[in-house]
Amino acid sequence: MTQPGQGRTLGILGGGQLGRFLALAARDLGWGTAALDPSAASPALQVVDRPIVGAVDDVQAACRLAAVSDIVTLEWELIALPVLEKVAALKPLHPSPSVLASLQDRLTQRRFLAEHGFPQTEYAQANTAKDLPTHPVILKRRRHGYDGKGQARLDTPASLSRAAEVLERPCLWEKIVPFQKEISVILARAQDGGTAVYPVAENIHRDGILHATRAPADIPPPTARRATDLALDAARALGHVGVMAVEMFLLADGTLLVNEIAPRVHNSGHYTLDACATSQFEQHVRAVCGLPFGDAAGRPAVMVNLMGELWKNGEPDWRSLEAVPGLKLHLYGKSEARPGRKMGHYTVTGPSAAAEWARADERLSALT
Repeated sequence: MTQPGQGRTLGILGGGQLGRFLALAARDLGWGTAALDPSAASPALQVVDRPIVGAVDDVQAACRLAAVSDIVTLEWELIALPVLEKVAALKPLHPSPSVLASLQDRLTQRRFLAEHGFPQTEYAQANTAKDLPTHPVILKRRRHGYDGKGQARLDTPASLSRAAEVLERPCLWEKIVPFQKEISVILARAQDGGTAVYPVAENIHRDGILHATRAPADIPPPTARRATDLALDAARALGHVGVMAVEMFLLADGTLLVNEIAPRVHNSGHYTLDACATSQFEQHVRAVCGLPFGDAAGRPAVMVNLMGELWKNGEPDWRSLEAVPGLKLHLYGKSEARPGRKMGHYTVTGPSAAAEWARADERLSALT
């Protein structure tokens, strides 16, 4: 088993905030770090030992990263498969290209879920407007859509006008379901099949972007156990190594539907940085580097994303956060704030967390 330190380097494909937190976790475990991103000012390249500037889909740039790394991982799953296969031929890569091949295309992911018997909403391929059903659906591009991008909610006759732009690329539609809650399970799976699972989290999205997360979710314990079992089954079926997030819908009758699998550290797991003995980022590093898992237990927490809109009048007034017991602010070091861009987050842990779930909007309003 690999031991911490030993002069080894973890390479990270991608330089956003997820890569930044992965690099910081690897450093704390005694590993050197390298990351590849198009921007030298990206969050991860600000903190790694070996910053490499280049596109993550550039084979030569990815090979430069592999050359200075002992193990390679990624912060974003939508990297071209030929690039990932080339990297995997040079150095151990987790998650593997085969895992990503099952998940990068939304239609392929849906078919994977169907093949393995996971509960999910009705879906179908959509190439033209003629392929759309009469009932309300979410139209999604099969590739490269995230945080609400490349999607359209089609639930009224007037909304159909939004379909044309999305249909410029291959799509699928997913039937809209009247869910009661959105939840996610963050887990880590080791190379030997061992697992560590975090408490089920409850999420609120706005305009397709995660707004807030609380953990544990306000759901019955049997429901939490079923959600955890579904997520573990998905990780095993994929042969995944590393942290993985499984997002689900909870219906009013208790039914759980798998919405999406993200084979990486996830925004809804950011609370683990402050609430858990071992964050999702450290757990991922431990998984891909062959280290034993840390404790995934934690305190109650609420995480709230800080979007670029908060900077519309300049730097937010952070003083309003300083008096909140148990609050920790994280800023990602991004130079430009713009609408829809995640600039940071804050987490409230302990006794104050329950009240924060209801007060998040009030708290954000006070920042501007």
